[in-house]
Amino acid sequence: MHVIGAGGHSKVIVDILLESHIQINGVWDENPDLKVFMGYPVRGNFDAFKKVKTDKVIIAIGSNLIRKRISGEIPENTAVAIHPKSAISKYSSIGIGTVIMPNATINAGSIIGVYVIVNTNSSVDHDCNLGDFVHISPQAALGGNVTVGEGTHIGIGASVIQGIKIGKWATIGAGSVVIRDVPDYAVVVGNPGRIIKYNKLT
Repeated sequence: MHVIGAGGHSKVIVDILLESHIQINGVWDENPDLKVFMGYPVRGNFDAFKKVKTDKVIIAIGSNLIRKRISGEIPENTAVAIHPKSAISKYSSIGIGTVIMPNATINAGSIIGVYVIVNTNSSVDHDCNLGDFVHISPQAALGGNVTVGEGTHIGIGASVIQGIKIGKWATIGAGSVVIRDVPDYAVVVGNPGRIIKYNKLT
């Protein structure tokens, strides 16, 4: 497996791969001064990686926008990284490139898009639908039948009640409690959650 990215998020993914007994062939990062990462050689930047013929790659980058950009330049049939201590229903669906951290839970009927992050101790209840490039942060909890649009970030410890629809590229702040639908690009904070501004994608 090749790992793209050598930051904090990548440390967790490398650990998942090791716990899953998946061999790591090298790490790729834009920092030219970084030669070794967690005991594995940093073999070059992303442009150098694109010259390697392999379909065994995981994007280990936390930024949803950067993950989306890189995903268009790597093999389509990329890997998933699922920690063996996560709990995933066999009646759920997990898209390519997705990473699922330790103690995360995904319940029956949920559909997880491509290149999604379901982070440590987060909970995705039954029949949720997470769009591509979503990030569910540690300790966040989604009730049943929640829809989250492409690229949205649900912050640490946020709670979303059942049946809520959250638009694309929105941000739900840490600890927020979402009890109403959220439009595209909205930034929501507080309990109950309220919109304070809108994201501008560049």
